Amino acid sequence: MNMNKNTPIGIVGYGLYIPKGRQSADEIAAATNGVWTAEAVREKLGIEQKVIPGKKDGTQDMGVWAAQDALDRTGIDPMDIDLVLSIGEEWKEYPLTTSGIYIQEKIGAHKAWAIDVQQRCCSTISAIKMAKDMMLADEEIKTVLIAGGYRNGDFVDYTDKTMSMMFNLSAAGGALILQKGYERNQILGSHVMSDGSMARDAGVVYGGTANPITCANVDKAYKSLTLMQEAHMKERLNEVSMDNWMHCIDQSLKKSGMTRKDIDYLAVLHFKRSMHHVMLDLLGLKEDQSVYLNQFGHAGQIDQIISLHLGLEQGKIKDGSVISMIAAGIGYAWAANVIKWG
Repeated sequence: MNMNKNTPIGIVGYGLYIPKGRQSADEIAAATNGVWTAEAVREKLGIEQKVIPGKKDGTQDMGVWAAQDALDRTGIDPMDIDLVLSIGEEWKEYPLTTSGIYIQEKIGAHKAWAIDVQQRCCSTISAIKMAKDMMLADEEIKTVLIAGGYRNGDFVDYTDKTMSMMFNLSAAGGALILQKGYERNQILGSHVMSDGSMARDAGVVYGGTANPITCANVDKAYKSLTLMQEAHMKERLNEVSMDNWMHCIDQSLKKSGMTRKDIDYLAVLHFKRSMHHVMLDLLGLKEDQSVYLNQFGHAGQIDQIISLHLGLEQGKIKDGSVISMIAAGIGYAWAANVIKWG
């Protein structure tokens, strides 16, 4: 195939795995020992309920099940996959195992090679950009599977008052299959940016080389996801986050030959309700041009795939719809892309 930057790269299909467990706003409120009321969890944090994993819902396996769902929906032969980009989280069944290679083996993509991509909740959008760029640069890569799982909610300590922004962390697996020369559901422009001043403002305190898990800290180690530099992170986010998001959205639109007025649907991660409304207002969008994930919570980088699914299921994404897919991830990173559906 003769390749140039105008060669279409399209989404052949997607897959999902949603665990059966749920945690209600009332249960989250109770876990905070009364610091948060159920009404505040619903109205301010925007959580009616969220998905929680069962014991067998491992991060890597959820990626496998979502990938298998994508193969089932599309009819793609796993032997036709050339590359697997894993977007699964670092919190997984076995540390230091390679998620992409595990997924590749489990679905029978024996001709592919695989690599793990890590950018927290920005991983999916960044992986889509990487997949497109790699397909355009390498004539041997025609079909790419992006897949992974997420269950970082395991680390949430509801009695940690700094952590309310992460009370929504949930669980899911998601997958996308992209193909070179596929003219439907085309991936257009994208833009990603990061700010290293917040690189260690949030994270899991225990379990790495700096603070190994010991007999003395084991009880809190597995609930030690927190804001390590709370004041700095919140101050910095208030200062730059929305501007950076808008910059990514505008740049991705510009690269696609479009403006904000062209957006038909916003595929956006779950965050507090007020921020969701501000973002829609800034983009000139109405409530019915997005899906607020208050029944799912925030499954990290899987949110955009869930939003894509719900947008299609609810008829909000139609043939010809322009989708703006956006994300932000701890570290800190912001990303946006444009997809012309149909």
